[in-house]
Order: sequence, then C-alpha cells, then structure tokens
Amino acid sequence: MVGTSSAPEACRAGRPPAPRPGEPAGTGLDTGLDPDELPDGLVVADEHGRVIRFNAAAERVTARRAAEALGESLEKALPLEDLEGRRWWQLTDPYGGLAIRNRQPERNLLLPGGREVLVSARYVRTRPTGPVRRVVVTLRDTEARRRTERSHAELIATVAHELRSPLTSVKGFTATLLAKWERFTDDQKRLMLETVDADADRVTRLIAELLDISRIDSGRLELRRQPVDIGAAVGRHIQAYVAAGQSADRFLLRLAQPLPDLWADPDKVDQVLSNLIENAVRHGDGTVTIDITPAPSPREGEGTGTSVTVSDEGPGIPEESMNRVFTRFWRGSKRGGTGLGLYIVKGIVEAHGGTITVGRGPRGGAEFRFTLPVSAPAYLA
Repeated sequence: MVGTSSAPEACRAGRPPAPRPGEPAGTGLDTGLDPDELPDGLVVADEHGRVIRFNAAAERVTARRAAEALGESLEKALPLEDLEGRRWWQLTDPYGGLAIRNRQPERNLLLPGGREVLVSARYVRTRPTGPVRRVVVTLRDTEARRRTERSHAELIATVAHELRSPLTSVKGFTATLLAKWERFTDDQKRLMLETVDADADRVTRLIAELLDISRIDSGRLELRRQPVDIGAAVGRHIQAYVAAGQSADRFLLRLAQPLPDLWADPDKVDQVLSNLIENAVRHGDGTVTIDITPAPSPREGEGTGTSVTVSDEGPGIPEESMNRVFTRFWRGSKRGGTGLGLYIVKGIVEAHGGTITVGRGPRGGAEFRFTLPVSAPAYLA
C-alpha cells in the first residue's frame, strides 16, 4: 500500500510540493491558510503515502512531533487501529483500494496506548477514477463528544428522576381510587384527583421544557412575532401571583415611557417572564422589582430596544456561580425545579436576537436583565 521512496526536502519541511502538470489546482492544499491555525489535526500524505504535512493540532492529538512524522509513511506516522484491533490503513487501503472511493467517513479509532480519536479521510484524485495523489486526514480529540454524551446522560437521568415522582403519585392515587372508590368520601376523592391533576401538569411542563431544549439546541425554535405590550404581560403575571395568595405589596412594576413598539413571540416572552418572576418569588426575599425601560438595541442597525430587569432582595447568587446560571441543571437552591428554566430563557432571548445577563441587584438580591430588539417588520420601517 505505502511506497518506500524518500520524500522531497520541501515535503520534509512541511511545505506542499508544486503541482505536477495536469494536476488540478488545490491538490497541494496551498490555500494561503496556515495549517497550524486549524482547530483539528491535519495530516496530508502524497501519492507515495509519505507524510508531507502534519499541523500543530495533529501534534497535540497524537503526541508526536511534526519533525518526526514528516517524510514517514502514513501508516507509521498514524498507526491507527479500529476498536477490534485491526490496522486501519491496511484495512482501508486508500492507494490500492476501489478507484471510485474518495473518502472515509468519520469514525472512532485508536492510537497507540489506547487513546481514542475521531478520524476522517479524503482521497484526492486527478480524475474521478484516477490514482490517489493526496490522502488528507483530519483528527479530532473525543473529549468534546464525551462532554456531549455526558450532558445527554445527565439530561436523561434528570428527566427520569423528575418523571418518577409525579408518575408514582399518579399511579398510586389512581390505583387506590379504582380499588377502593366506595370507601372514600367526596372530599377525599377530590383531594386525590387534584393531586393527580397537579402531577399531570408537572409532567406536561417537563415534556414542554425538553421540547424547548431540543429546538434551542438544534436551532429550530420557531418565533411567531407580533406586537407585544410588555408592561401588560408583566402585569398579568403579577395579578396571577396576587390571586394565588401573594401580597400585592411584594411586587413593584416600574415602566419608563415612552417604550418602543416591540415585535416578539408573545408566548415565548411570557415564558421568559414567568421563569424570571417565579425565580425571584421562590428563591428571593423582599420586594420583587420589575423595571421596563428603553435600551440600546442588541441588534446592529437598530437604535432602541426594550429592556426588562427583574430583581429581588434575597441572598442573591454567589459570585462563583454567576457564569453557570444559564447552563443546564443549575439550581440556585434546593427548593425544587429541574434546573432547565434559565437555560431555556437564555435560548429564547437569544433566538429573538436579544441578550440576557445576571448580576447582583441594588439591594443585594439576584438581578436578571434581558434586552430585546424592536424587530419590527420591514414594511413598518
């Protein structure tokens, strides 16, 4: 598979050789970009299977110096094995294999010592079924994938835990009612059914959160923009808390006038307000203050946006936790919750083209501030 001829001096120095007559431009990878600036490992072998390029990221991933790898055979410079212990270059045979192949999709392979890397390869040919003139290999460390897998595993564990409690309650109460319906009074039946209803709502909210996370992570969060009266929206949330038993004196709403017309998704804005006000009520103390003011738009080319600040007078958020507030599963206290709400809030605000920050309020509590651009339709401009 791999030739034994020595590499030219230019190749040993890490410079690509000049293209041969008839060779298409670009097969020497002379793009003007310094390969050492690439975030992924890049290894290039010539038509004889000798390494002519070995960038800094490849040095980091393989723990080999470029000076040692340049000029070596590809198989020796990258002694890769698959997860079953088979030598990868002998198995794939890029130079002597099928002439119609032009790539190897990314897969997990092992370096000496058992270190796992993600490897993909491209075969550069002068014509569709011609001989291979270059083999371009990219290498990536698997740590980023492991972090993603750990995050998914943590999400599954959290969801399973959060679902177990309400579903156990629903199952227990419904089984008890079905088995002993006549033994309970109407008040007892009502209490059990109200508990079942509340737990069903809890499951529904968790599923909605998971769907929101999926859409945010995939960039598929849909926004249905229309005029939003942000002051009225905040007022409705305050009224709901007062109707549920909170003192009206606990809330202070301050609106600066005039406010710019705001075009946003009213349901998503309600979701953001609900989360931030609930956090202030549940985890904070004292007066919950909501300030709504004009602010410089976070979107370039727009003059004014709308800013909403929610602050309380509680203990606030520790300084060392400030940078983790908007991550998944962050909880400010042990008072329940999935730890997904603020992650979703940040995703919704950013999907609108806005920004959100957290800090310490003027009276020591937590202060969340989000700013949305006007986002008016073009025909109103």
